Amino acid sequence: MTTPTAPPRRGPSWLPAAVAGAFGLFYAYAVWTAVAFLLAQATGVEGLNGAGWAVLLFAVVFPIIVFVAAVIIARRRSVVQLAVVLLVGVGLVAVFWLNILAYAITNGNSLIGA
Repeated sequence: MTTPTAPPRRGPSWLPAAVAGAFGLFYAYAVWTAVAFLLAQATGVEGLNGAGWAVLLFAVVFPIIVFVAAVIIARRRSVVQLAVVLLVGVGLVAVFWLNILAYAITNGNSLIGA
């Protein structure tokens, strides 16, 4: 004779959305910073060439791609696992942004239009 088991308890449905929204603010800040840097470089005295536009536009799009990928990867996991995946994504975006800044500082002449 088998005893019926209760369905597993789930947490509140708003909690994963709140965690994703809170981490989304960090990703939005990265996008905002990349847009500000792109506009500052584009409206400079010499402007940007094609490579400069490509690199700096990718710096704008990259945090959005990472956020969407992290949410898709962790959407059916627990809230803690969702938070960890989003935190790893924020770290990846931060490292990428530091690489963009280092490239702009060391190779800035290759990004400007002549």
